[in-house]
Amino acid sequence: MAEARRYLLTGASSGIGEALARQLASQGYHLALAARREDSLQLLAGELRQAHGRSIVVLQLDVTDYAACQSAVARASEALGGLDGVIANAGVGFAGRAGGGHFQRYRQTLETNLIGAIACLDAATELFRRQGHGHLVAIASVAGKRGLPASAGYSASKAGLISHMQSMDLELHGSGIATTTILPGYIDTPINQDSGPRPFLIDVEQGARLIARHIGKRSRSAYVPGWPWAVIGRLLPWLPTWLLARAL
Repeated sequence: MAEARRYLLTGASSGIGEALARQLASQGYHLALAARREDSLQLLAGELRQAHGRSIVVLQLDVTDYAACQSAVARASEALGGLDGVIANAGVGFAGRAGGGHFQRYRQTLETNLIGAIACLDAATELFRRQGHGHLVAIASVAGKRGLPASAGYSASKAGLISHMQSMDLELHGSGIATTTILPGYIDTPINQDSGPRPFLIDVEQGARLIARHIGKRSRSAYVPGWPWAVIGRLLPWLPTWLLARAL
């Protein structure tokens, strides 16, 4: 199914999602764009239709409404005449020290980044099992490879998402359903502008180009950008605590 180009993209109204929508549309993808802010999606969809002549549909979606995730997958498939992939990108970021009264923010982060992503991916898996093919894509993070200070909720959400995708990769092996886990480093978006130092920062357009490339290749797992994050990501679980605590 390498030629298939009908994808649902969550979190498409800003940041990586918006830039990725632009990149995928320019490459010939037909898209269902989903996010909470329908007005922003309508503007983006109109722009992409005019620029690229592709089928672009808009779905208002809060991924923490899990029944709505099921409905969004069905509606996207109906509107696009089928569905070949789902990109779970919707996410929130929060930086706050443990014990600072931030539990509700931690909970919101986990419900959006992990449970919401799994809800969309599971709904897609149900459809893809019936049709015998599909592509599950999750936008995780290098932060999911090692819990980072002041980012406990965010790191936990991305670690859980990475683990979920590893399970899906094994469970769906040989089924015709591909899985791709994207692990970005620092990409210049509003989600991380308050996170302190951002080493090896790249702009969102470059990040979207690299992510789109891995989606097109159906890479099983990919760091974005590959250098230096592929090296850092592999080292993070093994670095001693005293060294990381000093560096961070």
